[in-house]
Amino acid sequence: MAHNLQRTNLAANTEADAVCALLNNGYIRIYDGTQPATGDTAITSQVLLAELTFASTAFGTASGGIAVANSIGPDVSANASGTATWARLFKSDGTTSVMDCSVGTSGADINLTTVTIVLGAAVSITAMTYTARKVPC
Repeated sequence: MAHNLQRTNLAANTEADAVCALLNNGYIRIYDGTQPATGDTAITSQVLLAELTFASTAFGTASGGIAVANSIGPDVSANASGTATWARLFKSDGTTSVMDCSVGTSGADINLTTVTIVLGAAVSITAMTYTARKVPC
């Protein structure tokens, strides 16, 4: 028999709020290169371009399974130059990975003004959302 999981808004919101709470006071590390297969896969040749910080409450309360990030502190001096393609998000300890996501200028999990990062330049996130799916993946 086929799978036909259909989550309620309550379930999707609860998931989104729980996952996003893991990022309170956490870190966003933006990289170039190919995104690893999973958030548990080691980072190899990808270059760390910038590191930004989540607020003490990283996201607002989810609605319809979607949580929007609260204000994210900028990286005032980028670590390296390159083209931002993906990010890894960490808990506040800076070592526990929570998830990987896409980076772009629109339509990505994390949106930047530009994906061209320059060593020493400021990097800011213009928008970030987390979506808990209500239907099967």
